[in-house]
Amino acid sequence: MNRRHLEVLSSPRWAAMLEHDLLPWVASVGDLGDDVLEVGPGPGLTTDLLRVRTARLTAVEQDAVLAEHLAPRLAGTNVEIVNRSAADTGFAAERFSAAACFAVLHHVEGPELQDEIFAEILRVLRPGRILVGSDGYDDEGTRAAHVDDVFVPVDPDRLPSRLEGIGFVGARVDRGDYDFRFCARKPVTPPTSA
Repeated sequence: MNRRHLEVLSSPRWAAMLEHDLLPWVASVGDLGDDVLEVGPGPGLTTDLLRVRTARLTAVEQDAVLAEHLAPRLAGTNVEIVNRSAADTGFAAERFSAAACFAVLHHVEGPELQDEIFAEILRVLRPGRILVGSDGYDDEGTRAAHVDDVFVPVDPDRLPSRLEGIGFVGARVDRGDYDFRFCARKPVTPPTSA
C-alpha cells in the first residue's frame, strides 16, 4: 500500500466515515456474532470498530510491517493479529461467526487470488453465517490513490455470481457514492451433488 493511501486509511476522516456510514450498513445486513475474522485490517481503524462489536476478533494481515504495528497496539485486547495470507489462514473449518473484508480486495494481486480468499472465508465460516465487505469503484480518483500500488479492482456487477460460484448464497451488492458494499452467507447445509 502506498504512503498516501495508508495515510488516508489512518485518518480521523476515514475513521468517522467507517463509524457513521459503513458500520450502520454492516449492522443492517447481519449479526457479526462472537468470533469474527477480519481480512486485511491495514492500519487497524476497522479493527478498532469491529472489536467493540464482538467478543473475539482475529485480524489476518499479509503485510508484515502493518501486522507488526498492529500487534503491540492491540495486545491485551480481544484482538489477535495474524501475519498470514487470507487465502490460507490455517484456521479450523467453521470457526468464525462472521467475516469482514473492508477496502482490501483491490490490493489482492488478481481475481484468482481474490477467489481463493473468498473460498477460505467460506471454509472457516460457520454454516449460515455472514461475510460483509466493501471495496472502491474503478474510477479515476481511486486509480490516482493507488499509483505505485497494487490495484486490481473488483467488478461489483460480477461479484454476486463470483461469490455464489464459490459456494456462498444470497450474495448482494449495495452501491454507495464512493464504494460498494457486499454481503453473502455460507449455506446452512452443504449443496447436494447431482
